[in-house]
Amino acid sequence: MESLTPRQIVESLDRHIIGQDDAKRKVAIALRNRWRRKQLSEDLREEVAPKNIIMIGPTGVGKTEIARRLSKLADAPFIKVEASKFTEVGYVGRDCESMIRDLVEVGINLVREEMMKEAEQPAREEAERRLMDLLLPKQPAGPQRVFHPADPAAGDEGPARNLREDSAEERTREILLRKLRAGDLDEREVEVKVRDTGGMSTMQVFSNAGMEEMGVNLQDLMGRLMPQRSTTRHVTVAEARDLLEQEVLQDMIDMDAVAQRAIERVENAGIVFLDEIDKIAGRSGGQGHGPDVSREGVQRDILPIVEGSNVMTKYGTVRTDHILFIAAGAFHMTKVSDLIPELQGRFPIRVELNSLSSDEFERILREPQGSLIKQYCAMLATEGVELVFTDDAIARVAELCQQANEKAENIGARRLHTLMENLIEDISFDAPDRAGSRVEVTAAEVDRRLSDLVQDQDLSKYIL
Repeated sequence: MESLTPRQIVESLDRHIIGQDDAKRKVAIALRNRWRRKQLSEDLREEVAPKNIIMIGPTGVGKTEIARRLSKLADAPFIKVEASKFTEVGYVGRDCESMIRDLVEVGINLVREEMMKEAEQPAREEAERRLMDLLLPKQPAGPQRVFHPADPAAGDEGPARNLREDSAEERTREILLRKLRAGDLDEREVEVKVRDTGGMSTMQVFSNAGMEEMGVNLQDLMGRLMPQRSTTRHVTVAEARDLLEQEVLQDMIDMDAVAQRAIERVENAGIVFLDEIDKIAGRSGGQGHGPDVSREGVQRDILPIVEGSNVMTKYGTVRTDHILFIAAGAFHMTKVSDLIPELQGRFPIRVELNSLSSDEFERILREPQGSLIKQYCAMLATEGVELVFTDDAIARVAELCQQANEKAENIGARRLHTLMENLIEDISFDAPDRAGSRVEVTAAEVDRRLSDLVQDQDLSKYIL
């Protein structure tokens, strides 16, 4: 992410998401500002607060897809959460601070993977050394004569003989090591001792169920107190190499250093995508039950986290002052103004995503790297069937998608999935029997398969 300019970020998003240029630009600037802030002097860096973003638009126009693609672009801890799953303190459910604890877990995994990559080579060499000891155990040293230069009667033939024996053993190990690295010994079976972690599963369930909100990891705590057990396994050399390498890596990684680096990265570069924020906005007419309960309470619990506070985690205290929050919601039954004023003020940048028309649907079918057309063609190619869509067929699918959205609930581009699945249902079912054939989908075939479904008001409600 640090090496990407805003223009490059937008270009990368363009490969997967059609339209919504305004949202892409604002998100790209927000990501680049993460890097810019790091270049400032320390005293000024503390003063620069993140400019949180709220994206407003109907479902199926790309809000979640932007978040998903950002998670792959951002070289930073990133988490997507649904605001509707949180409850006010005192109600059954997850408290709002758990989003920061989850973000720290993402940061821990990110930093651990980086440190493992740095330690890969020395870990591989140490695993090879241990594996060599299994394949060629060192022979116990026998009685040896010792060279005494001050005693003429002692002689010096003893050390000479021992040197020859040592060099012969070293040559044997070198030959064996070359065979090991070439894979010639991969199928040979060896007996290896590895740590037994099977006893931790019950403790993991218990700790997750009862201790998460306290920021306590009972598994780690008990793991330090209880002696580690090992188990003997008969595995191939190839499997033993992987087992030993992972064990060595775990020994080489300093988890205290991982936690310290992860917390620092979360505090300065963490990104939280808060989806469905409209679900916790208050509605006129009073609060109801079920999902309506404690809406404003959830907003007030989220507010200090977005404003900047200290959250306790099992790895240490995390400051949220410089974490970037990107919120999103359809707001078709509520308005942004229905959020409490304090929370509105913490999202100074607002962007509205536009509803999609048939032109955008057609581009969505054609242009992205993983477009639906490319997916279906690639899937059927595995059966030996060449699937081809004519230009007028793609245009007709886009038109029917727009019609269906106008007649029924507007769910945006998500409707394309159901229309496409209905369109090629018969082709997909018969594909194993049609290997080597070429199937062309035309506009007439699209009308035959989909027009009745879209036009029939009784059937349209079954189309997602």
